[in-house]
Amino acid sequence: MHKLATLTTLTALSLGAFHSAAATELTVSTWAGPNHGVNTIVWPTWASWVEEATEGRVSVNVVHDMGPPNAQMELIADGVADVTWLFHGLMPGRFELTKLPELPTFEDFSSEAASVAYWRTHNEYFADAGEHRGVEVIGVGVHGPGSLFLNQSIDSLDDLRGKRVRIGGGVMGDISSALALTGVALPPASTYEAATQGVIDGAMLTLEGLRSFRLAEVLPYTVQMPGGFYRGSFSLVMNPDTWASLSEEDREAIESVSGEKLSRLFGYMMDVVDVRGIEFAEQRGNTFVELPAEEIERFQQMATELPGEWMEAAGAKGIDGQAAHAYFFEQLDAAQGEEGLSADEVIDPEA
Repeated sequence: MHKLATLTTLTALSLGAFHSAAATELTVSTWAGPNHGVNTIVWPTWASWVEEATEGRVSVNVVHDMGPPNAQMELIADGVADVTWLFHGLMPGRFELTKLPELPTFEDFSSEAASVAYWRTHNEYFADAGEHRGVEVIGVGVHGPGSLFLNQSIDSLDDLRGKRVRIGGGVMGDISSALALTGVALPPASTYEAATQGVIDGAMLTLEGLRSFRLAEVLPYTVQMPGGFYRGSFSLVMNPDTWASLSEEDREAIESVSGEKLSRLFGYMMDVVDVRGIEFAEQRGNTFVELPAEEIERFQQMATELPGEWMEAAGAKGIDGQAAHAYFFEQLDAAQGEEGLSADEVIDPEA
């Protein structure tokens, strides 16, 4: 009996070791500060979804500061990490199709709806265009209305001429040129220091940056445009070898909590953290500058040609830009009428 009990124990230990060895851990490379919504909401929620969907066979380990934002694509393609999130504007020349959801619209809509529409448009028009070659796209995202944070107030768009403003690429660069700004290319995390040292007079970022990058502390004037001066385009990607190494069962399980669902989560997060960014700025007495109606109309005129320019660039890549543009807005309208995520469906330590 003693021998049988020992054998049973050893067998159980061996099986436990086998299951442990068979389990897969996905390493997520993340950037931005640990308090950014992607790190407090998106990755923890997705990790929970993945572990539940795979019945614990796949887990997620989030690692900070594996590389700068513009190196994330290479980190994943080279297999240094398994998963990351990309801001397309930080990799100029590589991404053109991704500028579609960044174009100014002068309409208010949620980032959650925009991210869902973007995922559907990506699948319908962009997935085979090769811009994400080397990685597997498991989600996309759109941030909220892009704003201008300044160290001094303005009365008109003319007051922006020549100001040194942080930009991050993409449509942001086009807007910067239209406004006659002196664009300074910086990753978001470097913006606070640059503003503190007087290297820049302002920054183009989404409203969540007032809090997550503490810009409300150094750039106390926020200039907004209806619908945003621009939006921002992101993707969430996985190493293709990692994806191929998973069992078919686990790939199907991860797909069930990625794609449109992960895109929706990313947009949901952006909506939540934008509200918190505004609240953070208001608590510090920041000023939200309202431009006169004629200045808004002026900016609309400046931005008139951007959709056509994007369609032309899309055509050069073999994409029907006009059809893709129309499809995105059709899906945006549809997504706004759909039931979104609720707070009890996500992990959010501040909820």
